Amino acid sequence: MKKLLITTAFAMVALTGAADAKMYKIGISNTVQGNGWREEMVCAMKAQALASGEVESLNIAHRNTDAAGQLEDIRNLIQAGVDAIVVNPANADGINAAIKEATDKGIVVVAVDQAVTEPSAYILSNNQEQYAYLGAKWLFETMGGKGAVVYMRGAAGAGADNDRDKGFKRAMAEFPDVTVAQEVFTGWQQDQGKQQINDIIASGAKFDGVWTSGIDNVIVDAFVESGAPLVPIVGADNAGFVGQLTSVEGLKGAAVTNPGSVGGAGVALALQILNGKAPAEKTVLVDPVVWDNTSDAGKALLAGAANPSLSPEWPVSVSIPGWTTYSMDQVIACKGPGE
Repeated sequence: MKKLLITTAFAMVALTGAADAKMYKIGISNTVQGNGWREEMVCAMKAQALASGEVESLNIAHRNTDAAGQLEDIRNLIQAGVDAIVVNPANADGINAAIKEATDKGIVVVAVDQAVTEPSAYILSNNQEQYAYLGAKWLFETMGGKGAVVYMRGAAGAGADNDRDKGFKRAMAEFPDVTVAQEVFTGWQQDQGKQQINDIIASGAKFDGVWTSGIDNVIVDAFVESGAPLVPIVGADNAGFVGQLTSVEGLKGAAVTNPGSVGGAGVALALQILNGKAPAEKTVLVDPVVWDNTSDAGKALLAGAANPSLSPEWPVSVSIPGWTTYSMDQVIACKGPGE
């Protein structure tokens, strides 16, 4: 298993757009709409396909569905004759049958953001367990090693949520005086997460910190709008939350990097494999970094990463050095080949 930091470039074979390069058809399967992280992921896929100069067309299945629906989508992509499929899986093993059908036909399959258990697939994912562990550890330390935390998870059953739960519980094992006040599943939906924290605040429940699975800026909004006392909050490197960490008076918080641009990296990996340069290891993990607003180093990282021109729900880490080659303008334009 290869690991890399988002801030560190590493060697890979450059993908060229030479006129004589073979052109490929790439399929994309995503099961969550209405989520800024996923929208950036899809835009990064489009931008990388365009920037590579090697993609003739994209066939995108982008809708709210479950593993059964994704099985159907992947089989439709197989029938469409794509050369590779880049997929954000609904769960770790629910789409294995369709992945195997694809790879048996010589179609390259790359799972991004979350792992799958089908061994014929390649995986390029953010290290979800470490994401949760680092953020939770920072939170528990900031709480003084004791107290109660609101645990705001993602989507029940999703591989990334399961991995993050492992990381969160690993951190809790190191802090026996920290308890969970309430545990909720946000579904990675902003409106749902905000309503949940508003309900918790209104209930009068006592808590000393909030860990979120990336639904973060609206959690801060809920505290500010309700006038409730701020507590330390952990979220992701989404533009809105990163901005709040440098502007909301009295807020202690930390953003843990979780780039949606892993989607573009997945397209780059698929092209690398199609060009006969498959990596020696089938799993590549992008390791997260903590940007807190309580240390000088963290404040500097937040200031350097802030990008108010992005949608508040988009991660500010819009590229992954060594993998993605598109420009900021290209990913924001969200246009693929032929669009």
